[in-house]
Formats: sequence, structure tokens, C-alpha cells
Amino acid sequence: MKAKTPASLIAVLLFQAALASHVLAGNKAMPGPHWSVQVANVDTGDVNLDPAFKAAIYENLLDELTKTKQFKRVFRSGDRNATGLHDLLILKTTVQSYTPGSETKRAITTVSGATKLKVLSQLCTPEGQVVLERSVDGNVRFFGSNLRATYTLARNVAKAIEQSTLPAAADYEHFGSSRDSEHNDPFDYHLLF
Repeated sequence: MKAKTPASLIAVLLFQAALASHVLAGNKAMPGPHWSVQVANVDTGDVNLDPAFKAAIYENLLDELTKTKQFKRVFRSGDRNATGLHDLLILKTTVQSYTPGSETKRAITTVSGATKLKVLSQLCTPEGQVVLERSVDGNVRFFGSNLRATYTLARNVAKAIEQSTLPAAADYEHFGSSRDSEHNDPFDYHLLF
């Protein structure tokens, strides 16, 4: 019988340690993305926002949500591939406030000229039930273009979703069709941060 090399012995020990931790954890599979998300068009409400900012918020949200790997798929608003999915959430973004900044002022002094955005982000079921709601800020305070605030905002929205615990998609499948029942709805709450 051939003696084991130290490298193969280490590999066997690491495998056994991983297996033991898996057994101790209750044999639960590693959590993966359970939901797909469709990003709705940005609602500016009563806020006077340049169309370039609205488009940049939308595009940056798509990019940042995809980077998190929190969702199976990230769909654009109106994408027909999202129609009929049982594990779909819709991200609604409403601009609450916008303070235009000045790149020149930021370059000269670091205490003025900040561009600030604040939005209300909601993850909703297709039936409109809110699963997650959060008010999120984005800004550019020092160097960079004013549109950089949209990137910061989208990154903060994605981070807030990533750090939240979403209900399991299986719960939605079970309760999603019971709209007539008053108390069997697992989405009868708001996760406010």
C-alpha cells in the first residue's frame, strides 16, 4: 500500500472538516438566490430631476443589483421574459429629494457643492405587496461629476437589499394566490430600516 503524501493528507482533512461543519449546520444547502427582480422605471414624483439623472439611476440600479448576485435574474421594466414568473419581485424607486451640486464648488472647497439624492426603494410582489422598504441616500461630496451621485445611490440600494433578509420564494408560491385570506399572507409586514 502506498503512503499518502502530506498534500493529499491535508486535502482529506480539509474535506472531513468541511463535511463535519455541513453536518453540524443541519445539512442545509448553501443559500442561493431565490428571487428574480424587475427594476421598474424611476418615479420622480414632484421632484424636478434632470432626465439624465433618472436614466442614470435606472441603469446603475440594473448594474449594481446584478453585481450582488442576490437575484437569479435582473430584468428591465417591460421585459416579457419576466411575465408569469412565480419568484419575481419588482423594485420600485421613488425620488424623494434632490439637491443639485456644483463640480466647480467641490473642486475649490470640500465643504460645499455636494449633489444629494434621496429615494424610497420598495421591493414588491407583482400583486403590490411590499416585501422590503427603505429610504436610501446617494451623494457626491468631493471630486467627481454630479452623476456620480446616481452610482452611489444605486450601490447603497443594492447594499441595503443584500443585507436584508427576504422571505423565501416558496412562501410566496404558497401564499401568493391566497389574496382573499386576511391572515395567511406572509408579506403583511414592512421591513423598515
